[in-house]
Amino acid sequence: MPIISSNATRSMTIENGRLSPAEQIDSPNFNERPEGTTISAIVIHNISLPPDEFGRLDANGLHYVKALFTNTLDWDAHPYFQTIKGAQVSAHIFIERGGEVTQFVNFADRAWHAGRSSYLGRPECNDYSIGIELEGSDFTTFTEVQYQTLARLIAAIYRAYPKTRRHLTGHSDIAPGRKTDPGEHFDWVRLRKLIAEHSV
Repeated sequence: MPIISSNATRSMTIENGRLSPAEQIDSPNFNERPEGTTISAIVIHNISLPPDEFGRLDANGLHYVKALFTNTLDWDAHPYFQTIKGAQVSAHIFIERGGEVTQFVNFADRAWHAGRSSYLGRPECNDYSIGIELEGSDFTTFTEVQYQTLARLIAAIYRAYPKTRRHLTGHSDIAPGRKTDPGEHFDWVRLRKLIAEHSV
């Protein structure tokens, strides 16, 4: 069963690139980071399948987003899926509306979340960043438990990968004109305050 963030103050830990507590579902969509790469940024995204619909499950009871990240999405299950047919993507972490946390790629490895991108003049953000997907859309307010869970997660990442501190960004910032997530309703100020509380 997915891990539900029922206790928003509970600390998260990372050991050997794995987050605890979190459901672990391995995605085939990853590869090794370039040799000598230091993990030094965190990228926030949003995702919903179909667009603006949340918590939708496939015929096997698997969340559509999880099916996408594991290359098991039924492209015929919804007309929108035909527009992304064959996509091979992933993120390190997916946080659902209720705060459930799933890890798809070990933090030590390169998830395929950012595409062509650049952060502070450094291209190919997948090489050195951690990708976090929030279930949501550009036009939907994120839930309180998502913010709490995300803050706990980022505090854990800061502890495990200190070079990520002060390098928290959105997909729209690293791929302007191409991507718009996490969207206009994402509250960066609130998130940073919560991170500070969980980093004490």
